[in-house]
Amino acid sequence: MATTKPVKKYIQTLKSEFDTLRQGKESLLLMIAEAEVPEAVYNSNAIENSTLTLRETEKILLDMEVSRDVSVREVFEAKNLARVIGYIRKKSQETEINKEVILLLHQMLINGINDNIAGRFRKTGEYVRVGTYIAPAPEHVEKMIDEVITEYTSNLSSYFIDKIAKFHLDFETIHPFNDGNGRLGRALICFQLLRLGFPVVIIRDKEKQKYYKTFSDYRDKKNTKTMEKVVALALIESLHKRITYLKGKKIITLSDYIKAHNISASALTNAARRQNIPAFREKGVWKIAEDFVCAPLQKQTKPQISKRV
Repeated sequence: MATTKPVKKYIQTLKSEFDTLRQGKESLLLMIAEAEVPEAVYNSNAIENSTLTLRETEKILLDMEVSRDVSVREVFEAKNLARVIGYIRKKSQETEINKEVILLLHQMLINGINDNIAGRFRKTGEYVRVGTYIAPAPEHVEKMIDEVITEYTSNLSSYFIDKIAKFHLDFETIHPFNDGNGRLGRALICFQLLRLGFPVVIIRDKEKQKYYKTFSDYRDKKNTKTMEKVVALALIESLHKRITYLKGKKIITLSDYIKAHNISASALTNAARRQNIPAFREKGVWKIAEDFVCAPLQKQTKPQISKRV
């Protein structure tokens, strides 16, 4: 399956606006990217069942004391993933995704957590299971990764979101490492987007059931549409956020906007989740430009983005 034409057109419209507005404002974009790091780290680690809160993650990344005892592993997981995100932001323009980059990022991610498995694929006797799914035998891992990378880099015809979604599904299906597959896989999505001139995205812990469904849909039905939807919506939200900041808009919470305009909270929140309005999240709170003009929801011209992806 593939991303539909209306979604492609909308993303291209947002990308063109983003590219125009970003000229001379790279310092602002860097501030946004750096401010997002704790949120990105928190969400990716939470998907893997980390017990750290967003506030605790922020404190750890600032080398501040946390009010409770947390495991050394979780501290390393937070700091290492932040380091990976920073490296990706700086290095994604230098090289296409390849096996050496993947191994280096894994080394950075697992360093200090389990140095015996950091920076290498699973080897003979090392099997992994995710729920009821058992990943391919380690003897096949490196060849399968080579094939997935070749498929991604040589495919010049498919839409970029479709390619990234398929790569992520294949990467997680292979589960090439003993640990860190999910966190690294989500970081690689950001690497791929940055290389194409798009901003990074955050796949959120609160939506992990939808995210998990992408893998069962792919393994059971060879259906990539669910993952394409996840990536597309995350990217649209990221573009909405940056465009709002680049325009210098006054930003308020969506709840304050709803109160000010006496609009149905459920209707507008659903529109935000579907990215039918230019709303975005910061620390899990939906926000929007104060001067956004909300047409009657039933008359919106792009109400089905999430369903069309």
